[in-house]
Amino acid sequence: MKTVKHPEPEFEAVIRALETRGESVPRETEEKVSAIVEDVRKRGDAAVAEYTLEFDRLDLSEVGAEIEPGELRRALRDLPPSDRQLIEEAAESIREFHLHQLEKSWTYEAGPGILLGQKVTAIDRVGLYVPGGTAAYPSSVLMNAVPARVAGVNEVIMAVPTPGGIVNGAVLAAAAVAQVDRVFRVGGAQAIASLAYGTETIPRVDKIVGPGNIYVALAKKIVFGAVDIDMIAGPSEILVLADRTADPRLVAADLLSQAEHDPLAYTVLVTDDGGLLDSVERETQRQLALLPRRDIAAASLEERGYLIQVPDLAFGAEVSNRIAPEHLELMVDDPDGLLNRITHAGAVFLGSYTPEALGDYMAGPNHVLPTGGTARFFSPLGAYDFLKRSSVIRYDRQALERRAGKVARFARMEGLEAHARAVDFRVNRK
Repeated sequence: MKTVKHPEPEFEAVIRALETRGESVPRETEEKVSAIVEDVRKRGDAAVAEYTLEFDRLDLSEVGAEIEPGELRRALRDLPPSDRQLIEEAAESIREFHLHQLEKSWTYEAGPGILLGQKVTAIDRVGLYVPGGTAAYPSSVLMNAVPARVAGVNEVIMAVPTPGGIVNGAVLAAAAVAQVDRVFRVGGAQAIASLAYGTETIPRVDKIVGPGNIYVALAKKIVFGAVDIDMIAGPSEILVLADRTADPRLVAADLLSQAEHDPLAYTVLVTDDGGLLDSVERETQRQLALLPRRDIAAASLEERGYLIQVPDLAFGAEVSNRIAPEHLELMVDDPDGLLNRITHAGAVFLGSYTPEALGDYMAGPNHVLPTGGTARFFSPLGAYDFLKRSSVIRYDRQALERRAGKVARFARMEGLEAHARAVDFRVNRK
C-alpha cells in the first residue's frame, strides 16, 4: 500500500488523484461498448446470442435465454435450510428498512379554487442486473428486487450472466424470495442493451438498476435517456477513518473485505495516528496470506491501496469528503460526533462493531452505492428510485381569472402568443 503523510509535497497530488478516480475511461473501451449496445438495438436476439457465446461461452440456441420460473423455485427448495433462512432474514431486513423510504401522494389548497399536489406512482417494469463471473451475489438480487417490490413495481426482470452455463443456486433462490418475475441468462453490455431497447425475447424495461463491471457501467451510461438508470457504479471502495483507539486487526480486515472484490477496488486508511499506519500495514499483509482470493486482494492493495496520515480527525473528515467514498467506516472514539462533519459518503458505518460486511448482507440499508466520488451527488439505491412523481394542478374559473392577466403577459414576454390565447379564451369569451 502507498503511504503518504501530510504535509509532504505529494500529499495533495494523491488526494487529487483519489478525487478524480472515476473520471477516466479508456476510449477504446467506450467504443467497444457503444458498438455492442448499437448492435443489440438493431439486431436484437441474434446479437445477444452472439455476444453471449463469445463472452460467456454459452449457446443460447441450445439452452434458451430465459431461466424458467420452475428453476427458481427448485433452487430455493434445494438450498440448505440454513442458507434459505439467511436469504429470507436478509430480505426481511431490507424490506423493513426500505418501507421507511416510501413517499405518498399529496395535495394542498394554494388559495381559493386552487388545488396543487403531487401524485406518486411506481415504475411499471424494472430491469435488474446481477453480476456473475468471479463471484456470485445473491445479496445483489435482494438489494435491487426487494426495494422495487416495496415501491410497488409491477414487473421485475433480471439479467444474470452464467459463464459456461453455470447457474448459481443461491442467486436463483434469492430471485425466488424477492419475487423476481423473469430471469435471463445474459450478462455484460448486451444485457443492458437488451433491457433498454427490448428484443424478441427480452422485454423492454423502464429503468435499469444494479452494479456490474466497466462494460455494464458504460452501457448504462449509453442507454440513459432511452431508460432511466440508478447510477453509474465503478469498482468497490472503502475508506476507514480511524484514530488511536482503532484495532489494527479490524481495520486490516475491513480493508481486505473490499480488496478481495476486484483488483480495481480502492482501499484507503486515513488516520491521525502514525503508529496505526505501520500496524495496519503489517496486519494487512499477515491476513492477506490467509485469503482464498489473495491474488485479487493483493493486486488491489498494491495498485489502489493508500495509508494516509493527517494532523487531526477534522482534517481527516475533510479528506474523506473530498474522496467521497462508497463505504466509509468511522473507527474512532466518538463516531457520532465525527459523523456531523461527513457530507459525502455512500454509506457510513459507525464504530468498531459495524463492519462494512454487515451492510452488504443483513443490516437492511442498500448496498448498491455510489462509487468513484459520485457520492457527492448520488444516493444509495432505495425504494424512492422505483417511484415517479406527477404534478397535479387544478384551478376553477374564478382562480384562473385572478391570475390570467399575469400568465398571458408572461407568455407574450416570451413571444408565445398561443400560450397567452389559451388563457385569454377561458376568461374572455369574446
